[in-house]
Formats: sequence, structure tokens, C-alpha cells
Amino acid sequence: MTKNLPTSFTERMQTLLGHDYEAFVSSYDQPVTHGLRVNPLKVGRDDFLKISPFALEAVPWCENGFRYKEPARPGKHPFHSAGLYYLQEPSAMSAAEALGAQPGERILDLCAAPGGKSTQLAAFLRGQGMLVANEIHPVRAKALSENLERCGVTNAVVTNETPERLQERFPQFFDRILVDAPCSGEGMFRKLPEAIEDWSPAKVTECHVMQGDILEAAAAMLKPGGTLVYSTCTFAPLENEQSLVNFLGRHPEFEIVSLPHADCFSAGQPEWASPQNEQLTLTARLWPHRLQGEGHYLAKLQKSETADVHEPSGKRKEKRAAKSAPAGRKEALAAWRTFAAEALPALSKPFEDESAFLLFGEQLYYSPASELDWDKLKVARVGLHLGTVKKNRFEPAHALALALSPAEAARVASYGADDPELLRYLKGEALTRDGDSGWTLVTVEGFSIGWGKQSEGQLKNHYPKGLRWL
Repeated sequence: MTKNLPTSFTERMQTLLGHDYEAFVSSYDQPVTHGLRVNPLKVGRDDFLKISPFALEAVPWCENGFRYKEPARPGKHPFHSAGLYYLQEPSAMSAAEALGAQPGERILDLCAAPGGKSTQLAAFLRGQGMLVANEIHPVRAKALSENLERCGVTNAVVTNETPERLQERFPQFFDRILVDAPCSGEGMFRKLPEAIEDWSPAKVTECHVMQGDILEAAAAMLKPGGTLVYSTCTFAPLENEQSLVNFLGRHPEFEIVSLPHADCFSAGQPEWASPQNEQLTLTARLWPHRLQGEGHYLAKLQKSETADVHEPSGKRKEKRAAKSAPAGRKEALAAWRTFAAEALPALSKPFEDESAFLLFGEQLYYSPASELDWDKLKVARVGLHLGTVKKNRFEPAHALALALSPAEAARVASYGADDPELLRYLKGEALTRDGDSGWTLVTVEGFSIGWGKQSEGQLKNHYPKGLRWL
């Protein structure tokens, strides 16, 4: 693969790394490092290790992170469909770990697709507070929503907006913000060879400019005292140390602070930016020849407690103006409550805040931020999708199934991971099965994976068509 690397890239890296260059460039001929991150919203780390069908090696900088080796294919296992883990390259696990999200906080993942870091942040929140996961590209926003759904996240809002549009609505609003910035992708050359074809020195410059704009929006949305993590998957100093130096020059209210697990990584290089800033030694570079992972850059910044405290709160409205309820909302809530009382008699999540129920056409959601005004923003998902209301009949959403535990359901169809019947279910087939009639939660090894509807000796399949196994 080394021979395919762009000449201008290798020349720059040789200049930067000197005697370390040969080890660096040789890493491109080494196998790609594969990783998965256990999802504590579904299963504890130690409990998963007891049932894991794969040989795993711990990732030092992520408590729930592990490496695995081929020929293991965890993406083709029912545990993946049940959301027990997320496939994620080990170095990429470092950014969300560094942010330090706490339950109850308001968190923004500003460049969120496909969802690895968002699902990791949601796990830190434990269902409390709110995660806004934003992705500017509509197709990628859809994939982001699906990954949050699969991981059983109930308190995320997925937006499909520019950073500038969010900045207008949410000035000084978030406790913590993650900016996993669009970049030239140099750190992914080994994992994604197609990134080589897309690379050019002009793209590095283009990404540097874009990163500056994104950081400006993030700075405006962060509360005084808040935390901002900036990360990229590139080696280019222009996109890393230089982007930060430029940002700090415009924003003296920010300072770089030390990273957790810093001993696992290499320090950032002040001499690779102008003017030099010694704070850059607190940033981190993840080199593929020095750890088992791909290339990454990481910085954690703190905003002053007194920054902008006298500025107006902008256009955000904490309370929405009074509006007439959508047509059918009363009937939708009645249909939901009838369904929940019958099918989910031991539901642990209270769903008591009536204002948190949002109806969009026939789709009913339970929002983690019903007091906020989402009007005129592109919102792909506003909390937990409960289901569809059709003529006062309630059909539960796949997202609801994945957010439930079997103990909450009136009827459960249990299967082992190797059961041929489970494979038939994942392929969308109806199953022959005796049981009480009604909506039934399907599980694998005690973990929810979808819905079926039991009737007359048959479990009718309600696994989403777009997710079915071929």
C-alpha cells in the first residue's frame, strides 16, 4: 500500500517525522486494527465479556472499547442487531471519552454521522439530559438516526443543519460540545484506501478553513465553563495544531486542558504551528506506528466561567409559544396508553410528561426537550420514536423495542443467538410459535431485538424491511 501514498503527503510526513518516518510509513503495510465498543445502555462490560463470541483485547483509553481480529465478523452477529456493541475503530473512541459527558447535561455532537461518537456520548448520559446529534448531509443523518435507535438511545435529537443555523438557535446553550471535524482523512488511508484518491493538498487547505468556521459556531453555542473537544483523523498540522492556534488567537476565553489517558498518546507539536503555543503539548496525536489504531488528533478546551456572561441569549426560546395541538394528538395519546397498559405493563420509564409527547403526522415521539423550539430546523428525530397511530390503533416502533428490557413486556419470544428461528426472524419470516395473542418483544439471549405480533399459532414478523438480513 505504501507505494500508493501521495508523494506530496509522504514528503511532508518525512520532513515532520525525521528518523520516525520509516516506522510510520511501514505501518501502512500492517493489518488494519478492528474495534468494537460495548454499549452500557444495553449490557455491562463484564457481563458482555461473559457472553462474547469473539476474542477481545481491551483498548487502554476506552473502558468499554476492545480490539478484535479477523476472521471474527461481529457486524454479522445478532448481538450487533440488538445494539450490544458498536463497531468503531479504536483511535476514534478517544474523542468522546475525552469530553467527559455527565448524566443530565446538554451535549452537542456537531459533526455526528455515522454515530460512533454519538452513541458513546449517549451511554455516558445514561438516558438523562439531552444529546443533540447533528449531521449536515441528509443521507448520513438517516444512518445516524438508525445507529442511535439500534443502541437504545432515548434522549437524542438528530438534526440535519449547518453549524451556523444551530448557532442562531442555541447560543451559550450546551454544557459540552464535540467537534469531530471534517478533515482530509490522512489517518484513515490504511483503513479506507479510497481516501487516498480523494486527498490533495488543496483539500487539506479547504478542510482547515471549514474547521475554523465550525469551531466558531461551537464556541458560540458553549456555555461559560463548558468543555469543547476537537478531533480529526488527519496528520496535517494545518488541520490540527494550526487550526487550534488560530482558534485560540480569536478566543482568549478558551484554554487547552489536559486529556484523560494522555500517557497512551503522543503530545501535540507546538513547533508545527505559527505562532507557537506551548498549550499544544496538552493536545494528543495518535500515531499508527505507536499504538494499535489509526491516525487521530485530539484536543480538549475549557471555556472561561466568566466568558460572555452578559451577552443576550440570542434567538433560542426556552418555552415555545402556545400552539393548538396537532389534529389527533388526544386520540394518539389514548392509543399509546391503551397499547402500553396491555403490552408493557411493567414499563420502567414513566412517560408522564404529557408535553413531551410530540405527534408528527401519524408518528408519535417522546422528546427529551419538549420545552425547546425546533420549528424551522431540519429535525430527523426528536427523541424516542414510540410508534405509529393508525385509526386509533397503535403500532409500536422498532426504536421502542430496542429501548425496552424483556421484563417490561407482557409477552416475550426468547431465542438463542444460534437458534435458526432467530435467523428466520432477522430475515423477515413469520415464525410458527404458540403463545398469547398480541404484540410480542423478540429477544436474543435476553436482549430485545424487535417486535413480532402473536396470532393463532404464528408470530408475524415486524422486523423493519430495511434492516433484514439477506
